Amino acid sequence: MDQAIYRDGRRQPCGDLSDELDALRAGADGFLWIGLKEPTDEEFGLVNSELHLHPLAVEDAVKGNQRAKIEQYETSLFVVLKTLRYIDQTSDIETGELMLFLGDRFVVTVRRGEGNPLQGVRHRLEADATELGLGPMAVLHSVMDSVVDNYLLVDREVKRDLEEIEEAVFGGSGGDANVIYRLKREVLEFRRASGPLADALASFLDRGAGRALSNDLRHLFRDVGDHLRQVNDHVEAYDRLLTDILGAHLAGVSVKQNEDMRKISAWVAIAAVPTMVAAVYGMNFTNMPELQASVSIGGQDFAYGYFVVLTVMATACLSLYRAFKRSGWL
Repeated sequence: MDQAIYRDGRRQPCGDLSDELDALRAGADGFLWIGLKEPTDEEFGLVNSELHLHPLAVEDAVKGNQRAKIEQYETSLFVVLKTLRYIDQTSDIETGELMLFLGDRFVVTVRRGEGNPLQGVRHRLEADATELGLGPMAVLHSVMDSVVDNYLLVDREVKRDLEEIEEAVFGGSGGDANVIYRLKREVLEFRRASGPLADALASFLDRGAGRALSNDLRHLFRDVGDHLRQVNDHVEAYDRLLTDILGAHLAGVSVKQNEDMRKISAWVAIAAVPTMVAAVYGMNFTNMPELQASVSIGGQDFAYGYFVVLTVMATACLSLYRAFKRSGWL
């Protein structure tokens, strides 16, 4: 993607990698910065053959899908950062990787995925000759600072999604368990990216190359660490809150199901009364006195059994309805 020599905080064109590196190591001030994005095996092999990167670091870079870490070797440093990109259309978090090789007078950045482009980081550094003059560690700080700042942006988006879910669950609409679970999965993805980096950075500052940093660089890295701890605190809180929201949503669903079952049971009980009475009098027995019950009115017999049964059924149903209504089942 890009390569350049930086001397006295200023960019200069880069020729043959090995020749330029030999000249820098011979005493010339400055360092070499090579930026790669999803390089092929041939492209990465060419850089490796020129710079002689550590084989274990190369193996991790080729395999990919590494945990965020800072590995210190004899003469070099290998850093893996997880990049995050928030997708507005789907509210998903896309994870990528950013790897840095720091050695004697060189920096190699390898980016995989669309998250956290480094062009802006390079331009900002090139505009600040003082920080760029601090060498390869200044590049590591700027890249790491950019990644963590992007975590803060994703953090705000996740917080907004969480507030929408919280309003839906506790605002009466009930929410959707699938949406809650999907955001919880994205928060877990966020946690896997930011959590290990905090431990790696703290360990790095307390040992090896981290202890040899100048005071200015140590302050800069500690500032990144503070932002990272803030992000991790938020992610932990989001994870716990989502667990509580999911539990509240499932409890609400259970309550709603119980209410529905009570309503169904009440209506079944009401329907059972006329069904039972009709079943009794629908039996074809000859000796059923109620069927012949009558009263003489104006010299004519009036069979009243049918109307009495209808009245009994209506009265029983109405009584049950009022009873269920008072108890809250209907």
